[in-house]
Amino acid sequence: MLNRRHLLMGAAGAGLLAGCGTLAGTPGVTGGATRDQARALYDALSEQVLVASPIGATGLGLDTGAHAALKSQIDSRTYADRLNVLKPLAEGRAALARIDAGTLSGRDRSDYDTVQWMAGMAGEIAAFPFGGVDSYMYPCPYVISQLTGLYQSVPDFLDNQHSIATAADAEAYLARLQGFAEGLGHEAERARADASDHRILPPDFIMDKALTQVRALRGNLEAMLVQPLVRKTGAAGVAGDWSGRAGQIASGAVAAALDQQIDFLTRHRPQAVHDAGIGSRRDGERYYDMCLRFQTSTGLSPQEAHQLGLEQVAAIQAQAHPLLVAKGYTQGSVGARLTAFGQDPAWLYPNTDEGRAELLADLNRQVEAVTARMPEVFARMPRARVEVRRVPPAIELGAPRGYAQSGSLDGSRPGAYYINLHDTAIWPKWALPTLTYHESLPGHHLQGSLALEATDTPLLLKVMGFNAYGEGWGLYAEQLASELGMYDAFPEGMLGFHQSFLYRAARIVIDTGIHAQGWSREQAISYMSEAVGLAPGAAESECERYCVWPGQACGYKIGQIEMDRMRTQARARLGERFDIKGFHSTVLDGGAMPLDVLGRVIDQWVASRS
Repeated sequence: MLNRRHLLMGAAGAGLLAGCGTLAGTPGVTGGATRDQARALYDALSEQVLVASPIGATGLGLDTGAHAALKSQIDSRTYADRLNVLKPLAEGRAALARIDAGTLSGRDRSDYDTVQWMAGMAGEIAAFPFGGVDSYMYPCPYVISQLTGLYQSVPDFLDNQHSIATAADAEAYLARLQGFAEGLGHEAERARADASDHRILPPDFIMDKALTQVRALRGNLEAMLVQPLVRKTGAAGVAGDWSGRAGQIASGAVAAALDQQIDFLTRHRPQAVHDAGIGSRRDGERYYDMCLRFQTSTGLSPQEAHQLGLEQVAAIQAQAHPLLVAKGYTQGSVGARLTAFGQDPAWLYPNTDEGRAELLADLNRQVEAVTARMPEVFARMPRARVEVRRVPPAIELGAPRGYAQSGSLDGSRPGAYYINLHDTAIWPKWALPTLTYHESLPGHHLQGSLALEATDTPLLLKVMGFNAYGEGWGLYAEQLASELGMYDAFPEGMLGFHQSFLYRAARIVIDTGIHAQGWSREQAISYMSEAVGLAPGAAESECERYCVWPGQACGYKIGQIEMDRMRTQARARLGERFDIKGFHSTVLDGGAMPLDVLGRVIDQWVASRS
């Protein structure tokens, strides 16, 4: 299997590196030439990003042709590559600084500001000797947790994204299995070094959950890693002893590497503390400040964000109160009443295969219904369709409750909306539609697919993610669905809508509480249950997620608040000239970006229509 160094020094890689050198040494370029210079640099960086993440290249459908070697690889998990896709950006800061940004305008300037912002943050992450960037492109202090690590992502990736049509594709699968084993070993090495050199260990309860999941994969290698290859080669008519060869790698190298991770988790579990937040670890306060800025793309301090969260919780509870009273829930806190309503058997799916099938069918109907309304508020719809899928049972214990996965760049592979069905009791029927709108349409699937399908957006700008923008849009999409009248025939769904906003606001309180104010896991779960009314299992999963991804939970509500504020101000300034389709195109057509850059883009759009 070619490693990253071999690929970088190949024909395409040599031209790429030479191009970066030329760009860095070109002074005094202005106007259109500066635009060309910037775009050439973005193209060079995007090539390096693909090399840094072969998994991402496959996800985009870019592991063919000149990039065919990437289909035999997975992302490097060595210490040197701990920044993953952000490593090229950190290394490209000098070249970016040499571009005369003052001569750029419009989209060209917002593109530059976006890349420069992310490159600066990548440099800050690199300054910390522990942790790294995980598969979601989030800074994460822990290499192995219930949410992070190759064990958590690669089996599902190989099953759902690695396509097989030829014997070469099957060989690439086997090479990736071997790379999976190597990567697991590198993660174990990094985790041991972080524990011994920097005293960075996940909390004890995180290690317990990770250990449960790693052991589950270790005991299920045949089904998780071998049978997908057998099934795919069989469907493609590709002859060979794929079961035997894959089984040898899985039971040999992969099993041994998983044993290394199990050994790390069991050996270091006695040293793990119960403190939930990164703030209690070495250099943790500075690390959290960095994470909060990265995840919100604002300058809010932990204290300011905490206060904002408290204010939002109070305001949303006041909106939910009369709806609960109308349903006969008059006593107790809003959270307690939502809990009681969520436990009403009339609104629950059976926790059986039949109940899960009914739930998924309902989600598909919700996607179809909202799809029909999208042309009313969007000038362009994505070509790629979206599929509703269950989170793979092997990882659902630690996985988020719901998440989206983008389709391929050419639209040939659909996007996916994953829902965690470990326990259907966390999904009362009235709470599901708002999640559907967040993860599919008009939320993540629409936003992500339109970005991928844009014709004048550099690839680098298509693949970069900004949490407050992406998750802020997801929550704004929930608001938009309500404004479109999606709950007119289902008023109970408005309580799900309010609860969704309420727990996104509570996330700000809890995340800052855990990492900046010393909150315990138990205090966080209690607050989530009392303020929001999430089922105990859901509250536990949520709060443990915040422990692993510092600051990430704050991006949702802060992003939505900013997008709603921008729309309100634009409407006030433009009056009858305000066009909701034009506003949405302005937000979406440039791809993801930091919130302050988005604010300038919206201001320019308003000025152009005034």
